[in-house]
Amino acid sequence: MTHRFSGRTALVTGAGSGIGRGIALAFAREGAHVVVAGRRREPLDETVALIEGEGEGGKALAVTADVSRAEDLRALVTAAVDRFGSLDVAVNNAGVLEGRGQTVGDLAEEDWHRMLDVNVTGIFLALQAEIAQMRTQPNGGAIVNIASRIGVHSRLPRTAAYAAGKAAVSVLTRGAALDHIADGVRVNAVSPGPTATDMSFKDGETEADRAARMRAESPVGRVSTVAEVAAAVLYLASDDAASVVGADLVVDGGATA
Repeated sequence: MTHRFSGRTALVTGAGSGIGRGIALAFAREGAHVVVAGRRREPLDETVALIEGEGEGGKALAVTADVSRAEDLRALVTAAVDRFGSLDVAVNNAGVLEGRGQTVGDLAEEDWHRMLDVNVTGIFLALQAEIAQMRTQPNGGAIVNIASRIGVHSRLPRTAAYAAGKAAVSVLTRGAALDHIADGVRVNAVSPGPTATDMSFKDGETEADRAARMRAESPVGRVSTVAEVAAAVLYLASDDAASVVGADLVVDGGATA
């Protein structure tokens, strides 16, 4: 096991389950102190318990935060620095999919606003809070935004609103990367395709149903594992990717190749 992040602090939003939890665990396994954030405390405490129970000496802090609120994000960054002394890596993973299966013409306006508030404005506000801290540090920092293969890379019926938000994340990532690399802050994105989380199931699907569908739909013939997505995030956040700036790494089993 490598320890690329020993002595560093990594912040992961949306870390109470799924991809976010997997990313948080992966950073802890490679030596990072991890701050996990989300709207509900109980799942965050479960993530902290998993990190601290693995026997690797991992240290973690749970902080409740709503990424659509600037004051929550500023407080989150402050909590990370107060506890661990720096903010070296941030992974902006929190996201929602509201009005699932609705066409543009039928999507409720409140669902549209909720997706933009979390998936786009939430990333923007997180970037502002994280960059404000990282640009003051001698070694800067690395930020990875979680976009999606649904967005600039591909579209699917009845996902136009979600795709619009995730496309904005991809473009915002590139713009922030250009704006802040001179500050020592590297910004990149990972765009997962169907991954082994609850979001990859269609309504009423079983695991067997999903597996059969993916054999037909995906060149690799399966969903990606959470560990595979986390590995892409850790690469972009590591010194191995020191000259990777403004990239959007797609992890989708070849669906958009």
